[in-house]
Amino acid sequence: MPSSRRRTTRRSAVTLAALVTGALAAGLLTAPTAGAAADDDGVRIHDIQGTTRLSPYAGQQVAGVPGVVTAVRGFGSARGFWFQDPDPDKDPATSEALFVFTGSTAPDVRPGDAVLVSGTVKEYYPGGENAGLQSVTQLTGAQWTVRSSGNALPAAVELNARTLPFRYAPDAHGGSVEKLPLRPDRYALDRFESLEGMRVSVRNAPVAQATSQYHDLWVTADARHDRTARGGVLYGAYADPNAARVKVASLIPFAERPFPVANVGDELTGVTAGPLDYGNHGGYTLQATELGSLTDRGLKRETTRKQRRGELAVATYNVENLSPKNPQAKFDRLASALVTNLASPDIVALEEVQDDNGTGNDGTVDAGVTLKKLTDAIAAAGGPAYQWRQINPVDGRDGGQPGGNIRTAFLFNPARVSFTDTAGGDSTTPVTVVRDGGRAALSASPGRIDPANEAWQNSRKPLAGQFTFRGKRVFVIANHFNSKGGDQGLDSRFQAPSRTSEVQRGKQAKVVNAFVKQLLAADRKANVIVAGDLNDYQFSPALSALTAGRVLTDQVNLLPVKERYGYVFQGNSQVLDHILTSPAMNGRKRTDYDIVHINAEFADQASDHDPQVLRWKP
Repeated sequence: MPSSRRRTTRRSAVTLAALVTGALAAGLLTAPTAGAAADDDGVRIHDIQGTTRLSPYAGQQVAGVPGVVTAVRGFGSARGFWFQDPDPDKDPATSEALFVFTGSTAPDVRPGDAVLVSGTVKEYYPGGENAGLQSVTQLTGAQWTVRSSGNALPAAVELNARTLPFRYAPDAHGGSVEKLPLRPDRYALDRFESLEGMRVSVRNAPVAQATSQYHDLWVTADARHDRTARGGVLYGAYADPNAARVKVASLIPFAERPFPVANVGDELTGVTAGPLDYGNHGGYTLQATELGSLTDRGLKRETTRKQRRGELAVATYNVENLSPKNPQAKFDRLASALVTNLASPDIVALEEVQDDNGTGNDGTVDAGVTLKKLTDAIAAAGGPAYQWRQINPVDGRDGGQPGGNIRTAFLFNPARVSFTDTAGGDSTTPVTVVRDGGRAALSASPGRIDPANEAWQNSRKPLAGQFTFRGKRVFVIANHFNSKGGDQGLDSRFQAPSRTSEVQRGKQAKVVNAFVKQLLAADRKANVIVAGDLNDYQFSPALSALTAGRVLTDQVNLLPVKERYGYVFQGNSQVLDHILTSPAMNGRKRTDYDIVHINAEFADQASDHDPQVLRWKP
């Protein structure tokens, strides 16, 4: 039974009655129909939440709004509490809960407190309104009175395949969905919004993205939909972004209950419950006051097979801002992966290699120290004595972390493959295709492809290299297309979300495609490999532009569907890195391609990307 106590928050200098009376006298509050309530017979939470994403009371003051405190966030700069009306209306579109924002002050309430709350209704946009995320309806400048304690909390709404629609979001043709009536029975985003702030739960939820450094993880509330071969959730089309994904964070003090360190495919067994929030980086977030137990499904890092004597092994690996400032442990882990998990490929296209002082922005552009430290670590791990080739970028022109001057680079094993060094390649001189002995060749090796083209503005320029394997010329193009930064998220308030970065990647893909066509025009049987972090999906316009004219085959499309991923973002296992091959390299049993899962699915990562390897038999 709830205790019968009344307590006014310490933040209040006057009683609630005096507050309301004074506000009415001053004209600060009006009749309930104009957006205010004088007591708990007036405005309710569902009135404030309304039937769209924007509160009809936004910017107005309300008073005496009743509810039961369900959770308290007493840490950080966004402290406050959630309270929920135990007497809901019959409209499924209206949420029955609100967050009360108290800033840096810990609120003096506890779960189970029945409260009357007054304050100003505000729509809070995580990251600012220009970030494109949805807003959170909340009360600010709040005062509250505790009427009783020990009350039962409203039952949590279980998120599962039955309660979450398959369709993800309404289509506003790129515009805002904020003023559209919520249709929680039709769209998952509308369903989440209709539950904003309310107690929700997941049961026996598979982990779809590993625990991050911010102590959160993603689960899927639909254990059967689009699962990968290793237990993740596959993102295989724009039309199906997997509606049942939800982020899980914790309101439980870590000293009391450490947050679980989970990998993809593990499970939060039992019930995980708490208010449904919306995060600063997007994504509806279950702020757990009750955490299921972690069931470790024993996910293992993969090891690919060793290439045979007559096979050329070419890998690509985004080493995530590698610089001498990184701890030696990162170099050792990357080296161990290259030697053991990737079986010492003959050629490695590296992405995100920083200059010798990392993000120190003093004009340094050379990466010799970075690459030597990596190759030394590889040798110490029992790997080959790799050599490297790269071209220093113009300072500050290739994007990435300021001062880092990231670039692509080649490692190669001279005991297995030779590099054709042809002078003339530098940061601004474009490599061209020439004929040599009746075959295609590069005017400079290594060389940069069309570096002055506006497609590469503030982005990495492709690095082309000419290799020889068992008498066969092989042209490898290492790429790192521009990032998705600036794109609107899947859960943006703009639907369908704009992917503005696709425009530049499309231009970049056309430049590389044109260069491959030049190689094939000089020798239709040229062996060409395009590899790297293309920052886009196998079904994207950029990949269509890159493969146009059937000059390249994207090897990822030859894998079984459930294995087509090497990166995990917001609970979606997806493709960003690719290896593509020219027609002469393809054919029955000539190529063997593997995405080697050692990073993206794990809480403990050396990089956020999984490497890939292609084995080719001439």
